[in-house]
Amino acid sequence: MSEVQDTGRDAGAAVGAYANAGQDGDEQRDGLSWLVPDWPAPASVKAAATLRAGGVSVGSYASLNLAGHVGDDPGAVITNRQRLGAALGVPQALSDPTLWLNQGHGVRVIRAETRSTQSGEGADAVYARTAGQVCAVLTADCLPVLVCDTAGSVVAAVHAGWRGLAAGVIEQTLAVLRRPGGDLLAWLGPAIGPNAFEVGAQVRACFIDNDIRAARAFRPSPRHAAGTHWLADIYTLARQRLSACGVERVYGGHWCTLSAPGRFYSYRRDALTGRMASLIWIDAA
Repeated sequence: MSEVQDTGRDAGAAVGAYANAGQDGDEQRDGLSWLVPDWPAPASVKAAATLRAGGVSVGSYASLNLAGHVGDDPGAVITNRQRLGAALGVPQALSDPTLWLNQGHGVRVIRAETRSTQSGEGADAVYARTAGQVCAVLTADCLPVLVCDTAGSVVAAVHAGWRGLAAGVIEQTLAVLRRPGGDLLAWLGPAIGPNAFEVGAQVRACFIDNDIRAARAFRPSPRHAAGTHWLADIYTLARQRLSACGVERVYGGHWCTLSAPGRFYSYRRDALTGRMASLIWIDAA
């Protein structure tokens, strides 16, 4: 979210119920904690969104930072990925550096089975049709979107910052899945909440110019002159984009990463910080 004007890092006091509401299910294993989506996905589809506790990173990155590009000790990041992989039962996948995308707030989508053999391929979404291929995105305020079909034959992970969301990263991802919207499920993971996500008028215009219904996702910020800054509901914006593609079964979307420092990393709150992972895969068992 670093590209948004006015970081509003003091907005957490106004977050209210979004701080801890509806947290789906927390699961713990080997000292690590993660969210388990509460959605009617097939039993063969596994998904998780990490929380920040249970790793070995220290300082601003404490403790389960999974990003190698934020200035954390590389050895700590490797250990964190190994620990998470072991806890989730996919140790080899998470230890593979090619799993982790070089996200750029764009719309490029890659297939996990044919991803580059070089680490950090540039993309903001990844999908898979083969069991055991883990799809993952990293966030710390931006919105992670996990998608699967009702047959359990395809899964995807999407990194949706406001730029990518406005540019169509969700639409691009759904297009490559080649499934009717009615056959798809989506889960919205932890992101900055609607009482904390302050944006400039140009961000609002980007969405409304595409779809006038997006106006419902914005309300004037009380901290600025009328019409200059707005509070944006990124969850509503994502639901609107999904609905326009025929995806109506959408779950999650009720956290605020900025307001819960003990659970979530937040770039807006801390600037120097780690990243959480949202992961989805088809179980090979």
